[in-house]
Amino acid sequence: MLSSISKITAIALAAAMGTAVAAQDLQVGANIGNVPWEFQDDTGANVGFEVDLVNAVAEKLGRGVEIVNIPFQGLFSAVQSGRVDIAMSSITITQERLESVTFAQPYYDSDQSLTVNANGPASLDEMSGKVVGVDTGSTGDMWATENADEYGFATINRYEGLAPAMLDLAAGRIDGYISDIPALQYYVKDKPELKVVQRIATGEAYSMMFAKDAPLATEVNDVLSALKEDGTVAALHEKWFGATPEDTTSTVTVMDMPTLN
Repeated sequence: MLSSISKITAIALAAAMGTAVAAQDLQVGANIGNVPWEFQDDTGANVGFEVDLVNAVAEKLGRGVEIVNIPFQGLFSAVQSGRVDIAMSSITITQERLESVTFAQPYYDSDQSLTVNANGPASLDEMSGKVVGVDTGSTGDMWATENADEYGFATINRYEGLAPAMLDLAAGRIDGYISDIPALQYYVKDKPELKVVQRIATGEAYSMMFAKDAPLATEVNDVLSALKEDGTVAALHEKWFGATPEDTTSTVTVMDMPTLN
């Protein structure tokens, strides 16, 4: 039998081991409500393309995942401060962002889009004098701001996620919503009162974001290569978007980590 001291030591060791195991969980920041990338289902569980993908990555690394709900704009400071290990929310890789953070290789190619009510503007050319909605700090926000004069937007309303923007669009408080085309195509497929009327070519590619030069970024990049090679990423694309990705896309093609030019 163990002595009292031995029992105490054993209990302390077990507690320390439990803490170590818990610490292995990856802290993943995500803007929950970003359909179909990360959102809550009817049971309140976090689901989506990127939720499935980060869980597949974590499994390969022998780690768990704890998702932290953070508004999109807050994801950048969250990784930089170490509050989270990884940030995801259909985050576009840009040269400007690469100056302060690191990305793994891309896994989705995307453009922006204009979504309107079924009887709304038919294109960007009809948005002059209209109110447009965007997600705060997103590529759509940057594009709309840069092109506001060209298309004559009356106002740009900024939102934290797709859901509140869609409520305002349906209520007529905004005339159009500019955001990632896959998310909007997924959202409107069973909503005939809304429609995606125009693709806005931006050459975007999405990936997971890390603190600048974080070693974890290289580990995750290697895992993403393996998940592309074994067909996991392509299967997730088919699950969430209902189509097999083209062989030329970053969903299928193993790529290098993005670097500053």
